[in-house]
Amino acid sequence: MITLHNITKSFGSLQVLKGIDLHIEKGEIVSIVGPSGAGKTTLLQIIGTLDRPDTGTVCVDSIDTTTLSQKALADFRNRHLGFVFQFHQLLPEFTALENIMIPAYISGTSQREAKSRAQELLQFMGLSDRAHHKPAELSGGEKQRVAVARALINNPAVILADEPSGSLDTQNKRELHQLFFDLRDRFGQTFVIVTHDEQLATLTDRTIHLCDGLIIRPETSESPDNPENPDIPESPAPATTNKGDA
Repeated sequence: MITLHNITKSFGSLQVLKGIDLHIEKGEIVSIVGPSGAGKTTLLQIIGTLDRPDTGTVCVDSIDTTTLSQKALADFRNRHLGFVFQFHQLLPEFTALENIMIPAYISGTSQREAKSRAQELLQFMGLSDRAHHKPAELSGGEKQRVAVARALINNPAVILADEPSGSLDTQNKRELHQLFFDLRDRFGQTFVIVTHDEQLATLTDRTIHLCDGLIIRPETSESPDNPENPDIPESPAPATTNKGDA
């Protein structure tokens, strides 16, 4: 579903990603963990076509996104990818139902079809009775569930989540984490989740450990010498920097 080869990315003199090779299967729920400055968010943005790598290729759902024009990338994101962020990013002037429908409108879906799909998702989320409430009238957990529903409205192949439970309390975190697995079982999406939440990381199918722009072997905190693992580069990890994710 997702294949990255030799992904590098620099911002000025700071090299954030230093040769990432990674393959994620369809239907996997994968977490990306690591210290601040490891390059987690930058990597997620490149997978999500929100940023371009300096070198390398990014194939998502059998499409090499590095060859697409800006217009084609925007259409690709809308149709193939769903995004969930730490803060829900709901538009305050619209109801829960309307917020969910917005990506469907952008893709050209009719109002009737978009509304039907949004109502189905709200029901799955257990939020049918909150459909006509605006974000200010929803709890934190409800807002994040609406944001997840919005990410799902166009039935994307991949859901990308950046610290999705970071702003939630313990109970809502637990419910959101379970929701990801329920959604995978129901709709078959692939999930890539950047998180500092150790509980979530241990629940996912696979955990990718990133440090100083390289995928590492967690028990040694160094790049391994195992060429049979395509997720991890063979070169040794460089010295740690203290700079944050770009």
